[in-house]
Amino acid sequence: MFQTSSPRSKFASAIYTAELIYHNSVRTVRKTHGNAFMAIGMNLVQSVIFVMAFYVMFMVLGLRGAAMRGDFLIYIMSGIFLFMTHSKTMGAVVGSEGPASPMMQHAPMNTAIAIASAMLSTLYIQLFSLLMILFIYDVVFAPGVIAEIQDPVGCLLMVLLSWFSGAAIGMVFLAAKPWFPTPVSILSQVYQRANMIASGKMFVANTLPTWMLVMFDWNPLFHCIDQARGYAFVNYNPRNSNWEYALELSILFIVIGMMGEFYTRKHASASWNARR
Repeated sequence: MFQTSSPRSKFASAIYTAELIYHNSVRTVRKTHGNAFMAIGMNLVQSVIFVMAFYVMFMVLGLRGAAMRGDFLIYIMSGIFLFMTHSKTMGAVVGSEGPASPMMQHAPMNTAIAIASAMLSTLYIQLFSLLMILFIYDVVFAPGVIAEIQDPVGCLLMVLLSWFSGAAIGMVFLAAKPWFPTPVSILSQVYQRANMIASGKMFVANTLPTWMLVMFDWNPLFHCIDQARGYAFVNYNPRNSNWEYALELSILFIVIGMMGEFYTRKHASASWNARR
């Protein structure tokens, strides 16, 4: 009950914070299922269902010929994986513990640790699912297909950028959530649903006319997916997107979200929980 805290060096404080983030990330992964492997397996199955659903849809609608030259499933997965990473990260950040959460009553816990844990746990699950699906597809169904990816490092960086942009947008929603819980909840869901189309995962950006391109180029995920396909396929050069826009917009949203979250934390009230 009574304890004294001795001052730590900056390095020791960083190690202590990293340990707290690690343990809270494990807790976040186990939220969906008591068994961590089952929690990852559920996400793996969901990713496979998404990929197969879009594969069947493209085949039924006869849109396969509209895709770029190269492996068709890699084309689909380059959109599905980035879309799921972006959307799930945003949802995890928005749903993380706020300043009025009971978890914040524990002394070492704070909102920064909760947000970082939500981000990292989602990234871990999504990367594990991505690598497992690619490995199984390469070994069982299309041997050597991974070797045909032009720039795997560039594709991975686009996955990380879609994760970062999802976390940045989630930060803005999280900062506004205690003040406007119902509108923010509705807007975050509308954004996630709109990304089913606005992310551009179902078409090639280079084939869009100018009047249609302006409907999608505001979305950082649209740029991430198009750039990822440029890194994946040797015969595709994205002309209508750039990753710098997604990065700069994400940094701007992170700064706005952190400022809003800091202001919200200073005015936290236990009565906020009753408004949700």
